[in-house]
Amino acid sequence: MEPTLAHLTSQLARSGVVLLVALVARILIRLAIRNFERVLLSRRAEQVLRATTRPESIVASEQSRRETRHRQRVETLASILRNSTDVVLVLVTLFTILAIFDVPMAPIITSAGIGGVALGFGAQSLVKDYLSGIFMLAEDQFGVGDVITVGDVTGTVEEVTLRVTRVRAASGTIWYLRNGEILTLGNLSQSNNSTIVNVLIAPDEDPARAAEVVQGAVAGMQDEEAFAGALLEEPTVMGVGDVDQYAITLQVQVTALPNQQWAPLREVRARAQRALVEAGIRGPLLPGGGRSE
Repeated sequence: MEPTLAHLTSQLARSGVVLLVALVARILIRLAIRNFERVLLSRRAEQVLRATTRPESIVASEQSRRETRHRQRVETLASILRNSTDVVLVLVTLFTILAIFDVPMAPIITSAGIGGVALGFGAQSLVKDYLSGIFMLAEDQFGVGDVITVGDVTGTVEEVTLRVTRVRAASGTIWYLRNGEILTLGNLSQSNNSTIVNVLIAPDEDPARAAEVVQGAVAGMQDEEAFAGALLEEPTVMGVGDVDQYAITLQVQVTALPNQQWAPLREVRARAQRALVEAGIRGPLLPGGGRSE
């Protein structure tokens, strides 16, 4: 009995050492992940501050958006690393302790291999969704608050997980997109938005005079409080974009921060319309010979 008891005591002691080493390793790895997360967040904030030379209100808005977006990415990736580390440590510790107690490992490994193959065949789409979600977060393809287009769906991202992405369309419809099924994606919010507003006038009007009237109507919008945090530059009349038998099309360029272009666009259209009416410049002809008001 004494050799058996001594052997069991030795096994318990070695198992305790393995558990202690695993616990220390978990603490050290989590500290490393936390420090890595902190370094990534601080470096990103410094890059945003150094790279911006625009007005203070625009800098504050853009920096807040970028920092929030980056924090979400880093926290999600750090969570994935912590969970993955825990799973690996538990498996390694478990198999090591089983080996210490002389438990045959071959049947267990064989059973795990067969079960893993069966599970893999049944969960291919799930694994694909999770891997795609990890890569999308790592590559910063989109984030919460971005306006994206995936196939026929266009809307604002409300939630991003490793498996699905929730998007709300302008109509209010909520779409749940599996990450593994997102093959082509357009992000409308990842860079500054430059949009062309078409202003139509009658084909017999003077386009130079109309352009001068429209430019005067939209001048100074960037300095107004309502648009100071959205517009990156003054709306500019680019000139004539198209001419046909019904109208001359004047093009006005509006450059704004991501997702901030909608209010300036509406205001440019309204001001251009009012200014043209006040200046007596007629609108485009209607098919059949009529004239729009």
